[in-house]
Amino acid sequence: MGTPERRAHHQVTFAVLTAGVIAFSLLQSLVTPVLPTIEAALHTNQSDVTWVLTAYLLSASIFTPILGRLGDMTGKKRMFVLALVALAVGCLLAALAANLTVMIIARVVQGIGGGVLPLAFGIIRDEFPRDRVPGAIGAISALIAVGAGVGLVVAGPIVDLLGYSWLFWAPLIVLVVAALAAHFLVPESPVRTSGAINWPAALLLSGWLVALLLPISQAPAWGWGSAKVVGLLAVAVVLAALWILRESRAAQPLIDMRMMRIRAVWATNLVALLFGVAMYAAFAFLPQFLQTPSAAGYGFGASITESGLLVLPQTIASFVLGLVSGRMAQRVGSKVVLVVGAAIGALGYLGFVFAHDSRTEIVVVSVVMGAGFGLAFAAMSNLIVAAVPPQQTGVASGMNANIRTIGGAIGAAVMASVVTAGAGPGGLPQESGYTNGFLLLSGALLLSALAALLIPAVRRDPGTHVEPDVELRHPEAALIAGGTLVGDDPE
Repeated sequence: MGTPERRAHHQVTFAVLTAGVIAFSLLQSLVTPVLPTIEAALHTNQSDVTWVLTAYLLSASIFTPILGRLGDMTGKKRMFVLALVALAVGCLLAALAANLTVMIIARVVQGIGGGVLPLAFGIIRDEFPRDRVPGAIGAISALIAVGAGVGLVVAGPIVDLLGYSWLFWAPLIVLVVAALAAHFLVPESPVRTSGAINWPAALLLSGWLVALLLPISQAPAWGWGSAKVVGLLAVAVVLAALWILRESRAAQPLIDMRMMRIRAVWATNLVALLFGVAMYAAFAFLPQFLQTPSAAGYGFGASITESGLLVLPQTIASFVLGLVSGRMAQRVGSKVVLVVGAAIGALGYLGFVFAHDSRTEIVVVSVVMGAGFGLAFAAMSNLIVAAVPPQQTGVASGMNANIRTIGGAIGAAVMASVVTAGAGPGGLPQESGYTNGFLLLSGALLLSALAALLIPAVRRDPGTHVEPDVELRHPEAALIAGGTLVGDDPE
């Protein structure tokens, strides 16, 4: 017999996962506030440069569940390293890009790295002591929001001091270090699921995601009633139906439809969709509001850096509350934390609608929003991880992240249409566009809080640590949790 692999301490593993997740989340937000700079540098136009965001969105939506599934099958560490390498290669191409075509290709390659999130959650579940799993997942989830917020803050200074190519050189350095550390320090998971990639299902999944996200992301420019938008959405519905049919009948599905029918899974995914609608739109449109010249009757004429600093309290609040979310979940359950977090976030958006005339009001509103994001985001991830057996952690987390992405695309597109409706003099949006948009986002978070009430409960047996509010309907998951189902209907 060979010598058993020496397992790294879980804190070492956590440090490596943290570096990879931060680099990934930075790449999500660094580009957004400096699109005009990239537009000028690559000699393109405002319409075409948005493909720098769209290409990344489409690629990540396709590869996130696929890498999650591959991680469950072949090893989560192996796929985590691959995801980091893809992010690094994409950064290298983007830093060297001299035209828009190369930049778009680079962003597609970066999108492959979207798998770092479900893979990180899976590694935590496999390697960490059971009582540390909720806190670690909460911290990783909080870091996603932190990276996004920090990206908005540092993008301006990086471009001003070093040039926009350093938006990619800096993450590249972190990614190379993280990939090497993951290869040498993170142990490979012993948990495996059998089977092979169902490539027809993967193609159908990719097809309906592209057909859905492309028209949604381009709808503000193409028009919601245009033939291209309506036609692609119709194609998305047909391909999604074919995908579900294929997966339901497959002996080795890419996404197990039985898993997706677990009440705790589909209810949390519904929350993720609505939460994505609200959260990602804020990252794009709150800085835009702050950068609007005060001559428009609102806004502060802030620079990219100043607007980032004004929303930095949101990032800090997300991180702090994300860190404590795991402990709160152990006391009252992740379901309660999720409902409370979504409700607090809704209150923050509502506060913006009525109080946005001073920097102090913006900071207070940002803190409230960030607190809600931190609580809910971490609780969502914990609910998904707890609801499925270990060998399906990657693919389940990947689909949850994907559904948040779909929600984000819907929210950003709808918000753009609402904000730009009836633009004032000089093409600037009217103040009512922002207030109506944020009121809509507040409603989305309120709906997500109500949807979270659909997540079922699990009664804990004495002396057994188990997530108290997750329905574990797979036999393997119930065995691991040791809980007694409440109101479960047998399959």
